[in-house]
Amino acid sequence: MPLSNIDRIEADLNGQDLCIGIVQARFNTPICEALTEACVKELLALGVAETDIVITTVPGALEIPLTLQKLTESGEFDALIALGAVIRGETYHFELVSNESGAGITRVGLDYGIPIANGVLTCETDEQAEARVLEKGRDCARTAVEMANLSIGLTPDDEVEED
Repeated sequence: MPLSNIDRIEADLNGQDLCIGIVQARFNTPICEALTEACVKELLALGVAETDIVITTVPGALEIPLTLQKLTESGEFDALIALGAVIRGETYHFELVSNESGAGITRVGLDYGIPIANGVLTCETDEQAEARVLEKGRDCARTAVEMANLSIGLTPDDEVEED
């Protein structure tokens, strides 16, 4: 069956005029800073202006959802990015932090209708996290820009605020 009559919404990775907020955990600092650096470089490459990127740091992954919520309530952002690293230890704490931070990030996005790229790595070892930082950071930037544009494109014209 030909798909020529079906409307398609294509991915739009043009970051021009988008405002992106990043919440970065400081726990596992070297990994988190590498995630943020890769993410920001990709956002700039996609056309997001340096002045339209806001980075907020928090102690750890459990503090990310509340900060995302506060940034969302400001009304200033087209999309948000959560960056952090939870490395398995010898206790149940890994599961608690991984599950609760992930659920909180998802809940903020759904409750407030804002795209959030979840770049909180959950790895067994530091080596696994280090192997993933560059691609995950870049992927979160692309996801945030694409989903911001999709969200804007799917918003009815009468709901779009004028600048």
